[in-house]
Amino acid sequence: MRHLFRFSTSRRNYLLLRHYKAAKATATPSPATPPKPPKKPQKFSFHGVTWEDQYSWMSNLSDKVAMRHMDVYMEQEEKYTEAVMFDTERLQDKLHSEMASRMAFELSTPPIRWGPWLYYRRAEEGKQYPVLCRRLASLNDEFISHKHPSAGFDFTTGKRIEQKLVDYNQEAERFGGYAYEELSEVSPNHLFLAYTMYDKDTDYFKLSVRNLNSGSLCSKPQADRVSNLAWAKDGQALLYVVTDQKKRPYRIYYSLIGSTDEDVLLLEESDENVYLNIRHTKDFRFVTVNSFSTTSSKVFLINAADPLSGLKLVWECDAQAHCIIEHHHGYLYLFTDAPKGGQSVDYHYLLCRRVDDPSNPRKWEEVFVDDQDFIVQDVDFSDKYLALIIREGRNLRLCSVGLPLSSAKGAVKVRNLDTQFLPLPKHVCQISPGPNYDFYSSVMRFIISSPVMPDAVVDYDLATGRWNIIQQQNLLLERTRVLYGTNSASINMDSSNSKCSTTVNANLEDDQLWNDLSEFYACEQHDVPSSDGVLIPLTIVFSRYNKPEDKKPGILHGHGAYGELLDKRWRSEFKSLLDRGWVVAYADVRGGGGHGKKWHHDGRRTKKHNSINDYISCAKFLTERGIVDEDKLAGWGYSAGGLLVASAINRSPDLFRAAVLKVPFLDATNTLLYPILPLQAVDYEEFGYPGDLDDFLAIREYSPYDNIQKDVLYPAILVTSSFTTRFGVWEAAKWVARVRDLTIYDSTRPTLLNLTTDIVEENLYLQSKESALEAAFLIKMMKS
Repeated sequence: MRHLFRFSTSRRNYLLLRHYKAAKATATPSPATPPKPPKKPQKFSFHGVTWEDQYSWMSNLSDKVAMRHMDVYMEQEEKYTEAVMFDTERLQDKLHSEMASRMAFELSTPPIRWGPWLYYRRAEEGKQYPVLCRRLASLNDEFISHKHPSAGFDFTTGKRIEQKLVDYNQEAERFGGYAYEELSEVSPNHLFLAYTMYDKDTDYFKLSVRNLNSGSLCSKPQADRVSNLAWAKDGQALLYVVTDQKKRPYRIYYSLIGSTDEDVLLLEESDENVYLNIRHTKDFRFVTVNSFSTTSSKVFLINAADPLSGLKLVWECDAQAHCIIEHHHGYLYLFTDAPKGGQSVDYHYLLCRRVDDPSNPRKWEEVFVDDQDFIVQDVDFSDKYLALIIREGRNLRLCSVGLPLSSAKGAVKVRNLDTQFLPLPKHVCQISPGPNYDFYSSVMRFIISSPVMPDAVVDYDLATGRWNIIQQQNLLLERTRVLYGTNSASINMDSSNSKCSTTVNANLEDDQLWNDLSEFYACEQHDVPSSDGVLIPLTIVFSRYNKPEDKKPGILHGHGAYGELLDKRWRSEFKSLLDRGWVVAYADVRGGGGHGKKWHHDGRRTKKHNSINDYISCAKFLTERGIVDEDKLAGWGYSAGGLLVASAINRSPDLFRAAVLKVPFLDATNTLLYPILPLQAVDYEEFGYPGDLDDFLAIREYSPYDNIQKDVLYPAILVTSSFTTRFGVWEAAKWVARVRDLTIYDSTRPTLLNLTTDIVEENLYLQSKESALEAAFLIKMMKS
């Protein structure tokens, strides 16, 4: 579900960073000793396999005595980490200052134009959270002032032209001092805003609807555990999905805004294996209902003008499939990766049928001919144009096609259409469609990412080929480049005659318009043979100004789960490592995304070992080729990537000198068998069903907690976790304790546990502080 451009920074955080001074320690602490939590052995058996867990008590949330022990243990871990890292405090301060100075403290998000309005979020002086605002585009098209973003007075008309819609500082007061918004949707008539806020006390999201004219909250709907929502009846009605106690979306309700009647239950799914999801088509003519499980997928259509008229089945297949339906001038377009003729396919494709077609819901016509060298990765519709994100080999392309498509029957090749290819910078690793709300506009927004370029928010006019860089940080000028309207880097790209080629930079004359950093940082791509011969993409970034003979330290990133793209975007905090001679590498192992469904499936469940072997192969490639010194390689993994890196360390501990595991998934056997927090079907599809013997044996084989080598020297490891993390702090705490129990103790290779009590992702101050600690840890360990 899209939301109006989440504002992840705050002016308050900027002020904190600007005036932050670390407290100076008065004395050197005594030599640090690793904490030793109590052991309470407990035996478990499943499928004839028996094992003992000495730290299972850490996850017994209902045992008050155990939780008191846990509190004491966490305090000991905090003191131990502080003691070990004591001699890096000055380095941490320097790194923190560097990272903070490079952060993009935009005082306003790029405006989103929808109909007559411009929507944006901006910070206010001294406030922790932003405010959602809008103003009429007709009054002042080029309104953004980053020196005075609150300036909202039109001296020509004598009217205040800015309207505050939601002040999230006030929302924080409603929700116990913390404001985290998951969903937000403005109604198509621009009269209401439906949004969900996280309630820490209940651990679910609460739905609210606000009248945008009066600013007051509507009396209904006000629902709990809302996971999805969609507008109907031109904004007069709202459909929303609620979850059960296990966080499974299972009910769809209809609420008429302003009515005192009870909300109507449209659909309830009693099968605990089936999940529901809704979304409106971009023209707001229909609401689609996705009903899916691991063995089936269905899409129903609801007439948005009359939501109580019932659901019409328009698509079904006997497999779990990704399905997005759009409506365009009487036709339905389905973008899916469902099997064809009973055979699994590797990539998404586009199907079409008339909306009033009464035929079998399985009968759709293909729009494009399959072309394995020219893969359509994503689509976005407007009234007159279709935008296509295409992968050609390793290169990403962005093009537009006029609508309606050729009237000739039968599928056509994309490369044979009258396509207009849009300009892109070098080394593009990701193209993400922006919140393109306005169906009737020819301008579409995309976020363009590269390992050697800060993210660029770009508006492309699909009719003319003109493009505007709306927002992009300029690290070279130590300021943020925010462009809009006549101030933008607007270039007329006459690409009407351009055809497919291997050149990514279509007619681009000046790369510096993109604030590209490739003059200073090199980006290389390699194909690394894994243990079974499959070639694994490896991306390497390093400073061009470091001497070739230097013994370079390096950090290898990996994720390899859920079919998700590995985040290879430029991250300003890595500049501190790159400028100190580090190599930053990214291993696109199997199990991740970007290389087709088969690539994902070959790294999950019983094939999870492929992901781990791929990562190890990339690590060996870096050291054997001399790209990274053999004793200066660090691993880095987030969440499921933490499982990947920890499993690789278990198998080849001598490969790594250090590792950073952020909120990692480490106790796979116990978490999948005895989930404390609700797991979804997608989690079991990814890591395996313990009830299946083959899956269970695979889980036991790769689970980091169950495969720590005894009496072996492990690398130095920093594990970061949070009391609010999805998998629970006990995952990290158990693993850290067991590593210390079993492996060889070496004070120069400590295993540390760093805890936060806040959600770091929502606070740039905490992000930079944590990143500085991680960088200082890595630098210290490489020098030990």
